Amino acid sequence: MKIYQVGGAVRDKLLARPSKDKDWVVVGATPHKLLELGYTPVGQDFPVFLHPTTHEEYALARTERKTKPGYTGFNVYAAPDVTLEEDLLRRDLTINAMALDSDGKLIDPFNGLKDLRAGILRHVSLAFVEDPVRILRLARFTARFNFSIAEETLALMIEMVNQGEVNALVAERVWQETVRALSEPQPQMFFEVLRSCNALARLFPEIDRLFGVPQSAEHHPEIDTGKHVMLCLQQARLMTNDTKVLFAVLTHDLGKGTTPPEQYPKHTNHEERAIELIEALCQRYRVPKQHYHLAVLVARYHTYCHQITALSPETVLETLQNLDAFRRPQRFKQFLLAAEADSRGRSGFANKPYPQAKQFHRAYEIACQVKVADILADGFQKTAIGEELHRRRVQALELIRCTHN
Repeated sequence: MKIYQVGGAVRDKLLARPSKDKDWVVVGATPHKLLELGYTPVGQDFPVFLHPTTHEEYALARTERKTKPGYTGFNVYAAPDVTLEEDLLRRDLTINAMALDSDGKLIDPFNGLKDLRAGILRHVSLAFVEDPVRILRLARFTARFNFSIAEETLALMIEMVNQGEVNALVAERVWQETVRALSEPQPQMFFEVLRSCNALARLFPEIDRLFGVPQSAEHHPEIDTGKHVMLCLQQARLMTNDTKVLFAVLTHDLGKGTTPPEQYPKHTNHEERAIELIEALCQRYRVPKQHYHLAVLVARYHTYCHQITALSPETVLETLQNLDAFRRPQRFKQFLLAAEADSRGRSGFANKPYPQAKQFHRAYEIACQVKVADILADGFQKTAIGEELHRRRVQALELIRCTHN
């Protein structure tokens, strides 16, 4: 029996990066042997065991044969005669198909180290086409490592999409890979890769439709809406790894994909259309409610933040109330980050100051200084309390506005 460290841990060790992956392959053993040694079985579809002391995953070397469409239709063969190379052959990418033996010697039958040094994502074998999740994983790796995709691998991905393999992906897995991609250093690359193999139109048609749509009625030549959203996502990631903010930035302009450009930026309902599309997308992929709620607020009100200095105190207060800023101040801060990312997501704006966020937050702080306790002390009761709270907050905002002017 021989044990090898495999997968992401080997890749990350060669990149001198920290790794959460600690996967091991056992060659020349049987389930009975591992049970005798105190390992705990956890695998349902193939033999995986937890180490008795470290609780890390140890899998018997195995081969797989596809039996039906999708990513669950496999027959697995795990036996002592399966070699390490046969086990590595079934893996997705060459950079993930390396192993280290007990002495730290690298086993690299598919030139993964060469591709790792060249920054190339390349499939190990034609078995890549058997699992559509690999398209999502590869896209996520580009977002993490900023690697390029081998031409032959991209061709396989396009073939998989054309054959309808991505249609078999379940909602939970699509969201799982997407939300992980959002927190990677270059999240926009995840969606760009999906678009390059035509998977974006299948999985996220709402986002795919944004490409080629002018960003404004003036038809700014710099970027279209799809490219704008990708720039926004890149800027947002520089400010935060909060996936709720990043998802809101990703979806804030969805309505423009179905709204004629001549109808915006004025007197338009593309914000409401965006909300309809966000709701449909979130239902389709069972997106968590916190992601959904922030996305809706950003789609509807991000332009209010851009125009904060032109808004009346009444409108500022009403917007703060609609954002539920007084009860959920943390979400209000998330909203401001998303609005700033939207502003920065244009050519030449990446490094420009965005004072509107500070001004909007200052308005919030001013409104918070009006205390209900003071209103009660002045003798107001019942419905008059809320009315007076509103009046005093508007008055405070009017005073700060006059001071700034």
